[in-house]
Amino acid sequence: MRVARVIPALSLALMACGGELEASPAPRAAGTPLASAVVAPSVSATGALRAGRMSEARVALEASLARDPETPGALNDLAVTYAAQERFDAARQLFEEALARGGAREQQASLVNLAELYALDGYLSAAQAHLDSARAVDPARPEPLYAQALLADARGDRAGATAALQAALDADRSGAARRDLVFLYPEARQHLDALAAEATGDTSLAQARWRELARGRFTSLAQAAARHLEGP
Repeated sequence: MRVARVIPALSLALMACGGELEASPAPRAAGTPLASAVVAPSVSATGALRAGRMSEARVALEASLARDPETPGALNDLAVTYAAQERFDAARQLFEEALARGGAREQQASLVNLAELYALDGYLSAAQAHLDSARAVDPARPEPLYAQALLADARGDRAGATAALQAALDADRSGAARRDLVFLYPEARQHLDALAAEATGDTSLAQARWRELARGRFTSLAQAAARHLEGP
C-alpha cells in the first residue's frame, strides 16, 4: 500500500480519537513504550542498532545519508536513534519524512515508530490508528503485530495481545524480525520477553520478567505485570 492510500485512512482514524491529540502530553512515566522497527540499510549501523549502541548507529546513518540523501530507510533508522536519546521532535520529523518518501517497507516501519511516540505521550488511540495503518501496508510482516501485542497488553486487552503475539510469532518463525526490533527502554524488551515466554509455556521466565516489569518506571507496564502475576 502506497503512502497516498495510507495517509487519508490514518487521518480518518485519528479524527475518531475524539480530539485526544489536543490534550497535554502525558508525563513519560505515564506513557507506554512499544518497539521500534528499523530498515537497517547500512551494514555498519545494523550491528550498532541491534546492540543498542545508538550514538555509533547515529554516526553511521548520518554518514550514509551524507553519501546518499535519497535513502528513506536511513531516515527512519536515524530517527530511531534520536528517539532513543529522547529527541522526540527530531525523531517525529524524520519518521514523517520517511513515511512520505519511502516505499512500503519504510512506510510500515515509520508508522510503527510513530505509533510508539504517540503511546509514549499517552495517546493510545492514536498509537492504535498508526499500527492499524502499518499492518495495512503489508499484513505479512510481523513488526506491527509485535507492537500491537505490547499495546493491547498495556491496555488490559489480554485476548488481543495473545492473538497479536501469536500472529507475530507465526509470521516470524525464524525470530529474525523480533531480533531486529529496537527498544527505546529496557522495560519494553522485558514486556515482549514476558509475553513471548508466556506464549511458549516458559512460566519461570515469564514470571521473572513480570516481576522485573512490575518494578519499572512505566505505570501502564507495571499495572500490566501485576495483572499477569495475579493470574488469568
